[in-house]
Amino acid sequence: MINLFEVKETNEMIEKENLDVRTITLGISLMDCIDSNLDKLNRKIYDKITTTARNLVSVGEEIEGEFGIPIVNKRISVTPIALVGAAACRTPEDFVTIAQTLDRAAKEVGVNFLGGYSALVSKGMTTADELLIRSIPQALAVTDFVCSSINLGSTKTGINMDAVKLMGEIIKKTAEASKENNCLGCAKLVVFCNAPDDNPFMAGAFHGVTEADAIINVGVSGPGVVKHALEKVRGENFEVLCETIKKTAFKVTRVGQLVAQEASKRLNIPFGIIDLSLAPTPAIGDSVADILEEIGLEHAGAPGTTAALALLNDQVKKGGVMASSYVGGLSGAFIPVSEDQGMINAVNDGALTIEKLEAMTCVCSVGLDMIAIPGDTKASTISGIIADELAIGMVNQKTTAVRLIPVIGKGVGETVEFGGLLGYAPIMPVNNFSCEAFVNRTGRIPAPIHSFKN
Repeated sequence: MINLFEVKETNEMIEKENLDVRTITLGISLMDCIDSNLDKLNRKIYDKITTTARNLVSVGEEIEGEFGIPIVNKRISVTPIALVGAAACRTPEDFVTIAQTLDRAAKEVGVNFLGGYSALVSKGMTTADELLIRSIPQALAVTDFVCSSINLGSTKTGINMDAVKLMGEIIKKTAEASKENNCLGCAKLVVFCNAPDDNPFMAGAFHGVTEADAIINVGVSGPGVVKHALEKVRGENFEVLCETIKKTAFKVTRVGQLVAQEASKRLNIPFGIIDLSLAPTPAIGDSVADILEEIGLEHAGAPGTTAALALLNDQVKKGGVMASSYVGGLSGAFIPVSEDQGMINAVNDGALTIEKLEAMTCVCSVGLDMIAIPGDTKASTISGIIADELAIGMVNQKTTAVRLIPVIGKGVGETVEFGGLLGYAPIMPVNNFSCEAFVNRTGRIPAPIHSFKN
């Protein structure tokens, strides 16, 4: 039974420590929209989304008002569009019309973002997969709310290096296509290894083909709550530290569970999962880097950072998994540079580099996220960075991702502003020694030996 102390504690978390539900994401299957006629396909997609999601935003706002819990985003994920559009699309421009339909539907129902302009190419690319990938620069330039993700590898299949090479080129073209808007298109584009089917967070959300017709997934967030709790045990041993993180993660996740169940009941759509991830924002006091500093580091990036992050990630999972009936998505700690003021400070002070961030991704959720790099970075260098990050995911049987933003016309030491939850970022240096001969090899990197479990 909930007592008055717990109610007061939760209110303080919301009012003083930036506790919120980061997103309610409605996953929608578009498999029943498939049609060989492009006009009919677009009409079916628009009708399916606007019908299924018509009450999503209003229900989210009702729950916010009744329970006093901020729900920052209401979002939609859909079946990977490379699958949905394969029968109708013959050119990249055909796929762009679907992106525009998705954008219109998102605006009609009032959501913040719509994910699923995606292709799953970890072993090979179909004609439709390649057409969608080549359409991404234009699709993200002419839409406002559409997000794109490409799964390039997995522990079971290895890494599709042909697709990795292509995505390095596509990221550069996406930056060029949106350079008048600070290359914002790249902030809506992410590549994965081992992408989950039920991720509620953008830009990587899509509705997997193993999912039901519609599903509610919720992402919670509470870096500020965790930091505040750790301030009370400053100087204590690791056992006390870990117990504090676990207990706090449990409380944060219970809030998400409550919201998910209410949304599921009111929308009459099944509850899918809670994503436990600690997702920072640019707001002061809502930073994963600040937690690492509270654990005992002068700055994120100092020696000990990877160990501290591993501890944090593990305790969040251990505490959160007990608080929800279903846990999924990414579920850990995010370390996006532009969305975390503590990370930005660490970069500006010279404590944090791309290479250190790569090491940190071995032990946390996702990967190299929201990192601005010089606009003249070669496509092959971007592909090499992607390959490195995907290899970490493939070998360690975990999700890893890359969201790099080559900022056209800017170099190291300058800053780029994205606004809102995307924040701002210092341009970080990259290692410019060539990997072109490596990237230009064709084919796949095979799956690791320990992937054979049968």
